[in-house]
Amino acid sequence: MHSRFHLPLALALWLATASTYGAAQKASLDEALDALSAVRTFKQVAISPDATKVAWVESLKGGSSAIYVISLGASEAPHRISAGDGNAEYAEHDLAWSPDSKRLAFLSDKESSEQLQLYVSDLTHHAARQLTHLTGFLASPTWSPNGKLVALLFTENAPRAAGPLEPMTPPSGPIEQHIYEQRLTTVDVASGQARQVSPADLYVYEYDWSPDGARFAATAAHGLGDANWWVAQLCTIAIASGEVSYLYKPKLQIAQPRWSPDGKNLAFIEGLMSDQGSTGGDIYAIPAGGGEARRLTPGVKASPATLTWLSSSAKILFVEHIDGSSGVATIDVRDGKIETLWRGPETVSTGGSWDFGISLADDGKTSAVVRQSFAQPPEIWAGEIGAWKQLTRHNGGLHPDWGKSGSIHWANEGREIQGWLLYPLDYDPSKRYPMVVSVHGGPGAAETPAWPGPLFTLALLSKQECFVLFPNPRGSFGAGEAFTEANVKDFGYGDFRDILAGVDYVVKTLPVDGRRVGIAGWSYGGYMTMWAVTRTNRFRAAVAGAGIANWQSYYGENDIDQWMIPFFGASVYDDPAVYARSSPITFIKNATTPTLILVGDRDGECPAPQSFEFWHALKTFGVVSQLVVYPDEGHAIWQSEHQRDVTRRTLEWFDQHLR
Repeated sequence: MHSRFHLPLALALWLATASTYGAAQKASLDEALDALSAVRTFKQVAISPDATKVAWVESLKGGSSAIYVISLGASEAPHRISAGDGNAEYAEHDLAWSPDSKRLAFLSDKESSEQLQLYVSDLTHHAARQLTHLTGFLASPTWSPNGKLVALLFTENAPRAAGPLEPMTPPSGPIEQHIYEQRLTTVDVASGQARQVSPADLYVYEYDWSPDGARFAATAAHGLGDANWWVAQLCTIAIASGEVSYLYKPKLQIAQPRWSPDGKNLAFIEGLMSDQGSTGGDIYAIPAGGGEARRLTPGVKASPATLTWLSSSAKILFVEHIDGSSGVATIDVRDGKIETLWRGPETVSTGGSWDFGISLADDGKTSAVVRQSFAQPPEIWAGEIGAWKQLTRHNGGLHPDWGKSGSIHWANEGREIQGWLLYPLDYDPSKRYPMVVSVHGGPGAAETPAWPGPLFTLALLSKQECFVLFPNPRGSFGAGEAFTEANVKDFGYGDFRDILAGVDYVVKTLPVDGRRVGIAGWSYGGYMTMWAVTRTNRFRAAVAGAGIANWQSYYGENDIDQWMIPFFGASVYDDPAVYARSSPITFIKNATTPTLILVGDRDGECPAPQSFEFWHALKTFGVVSQLVVYPDEGHAIWQSEHQRDVTRRTLEWFDQHLR
């Protein structure tokens, strides 16, 4: 064959080497993704009131889950509690211990994969007893103080699970806003008779039994549930009559209503919160009969996330975001004195990613918790606070596929900003590395150390010889309410400058190549990524997951528009300029950074049209970009093959543009 058809030897060798490297890298990534998918996760943990037993919900393959119970101090292995055959796979979760610690209520889809029902187990190996035969969405069961009733949240005939993270119902035909109200419902344990207690036009988000079992404390609002959590009020609901008495209309958002053991006061958390379930703010107390709410934690440099009254009714135990870490403390409601019980560079929760907190027994000392960090995968621990002992070792064979981590601090505009820095897996200080900035969602949230999950797993960039910076800029939890509120009417400005200052700090202090820095994020982090590439050419590559390109058009597209008012100060119809000021699309002509855009097609929080709008603009101006839309997915990507695809595409995008 003529020589002109032969590649030059050097080029041929380079292509062969590149091909071998690419195949090896793909195999390595597959192994890493397999390892993440193999992690045994815990959806919930609950200690019995008498502190003798711990129950938990464990995820199984295929999306099902199982409930296990173990006796503390005993040598026997945990045994499974189920609505049916102990070896069958159901979705079983939402645990609730009876006051006497002898029974366990939970939800199961044993009868139908499309419908949960309430069951009660006597903790034997026998199948649990089915209590309800309802049609709709059930959640959050709890026992009455006398153990005769179980309350739960029930959305009758709901077409989907409650919450804006879930895939929205596809629009079709004449569009009418049908409101499915989530109502407090009691179920008689002896007969199984269910009775809806709260009014038909009131959506209840959270609740707590009064000590005498006569009333509920609740956070509730009229109208559409997904949207109106941001305007929910504190109220009490009489169980016998359903009469509602409103106690407190908050200035911001409220969560965690809790009744004091003596029945005289209610406590709750109020603060600027961007997502239902992602809680942070200050602790307040108010007389149960009505009166002035008293702020118990003014000026605290942390963000309480969950709270529990101690038996004396004089102290509240709370779990807090603090400086990028987790903490447990108590506060005396009489004088405001705070005592720190434990603090650590990890994430403590009662299960899910937003269930920040611990499960506390009646003695106020013994607790159960899911602990995890960048270095330790999730496991169940129990014991006295701060002296927990490990109960499970399901993930004992797993090891980090990423480098060491550390908390770092930098100064910007008079504030101290905290973040977490993940080093390359085989770090060599004599080499220079790229770095990717991972911006958390929210903005009312915080990056705390946790074992990465299978979705949008930027920690695996460490395996690809890359630093990863996880900043907690202003607007985040963990540094007090004033810090959280510091980005009101300022999205993309002060918080973005905090992030850029963090990049500068790392580049100056570590061997990071400032010309090879990327940025990525999901939700608010996706917005910040879109913002970043329209405001600076500092970043060489970007990945925007479920982002927001245009706050003005977004206002009319999303299903939760009430969340925007506290942050922007007015609706888009009253003050369009403040929305345009923070919109990436306003500055789109500045964009040159190669950008990958990812979104679920039924996302109600950050609708897919926002991603289409940004992608269309990038194409118009010749910017390298790609848009990937995941079918039948909402704001959270649930399908495992889609989670894997999101992570793979993200890592390959940065490998292509930063290497």
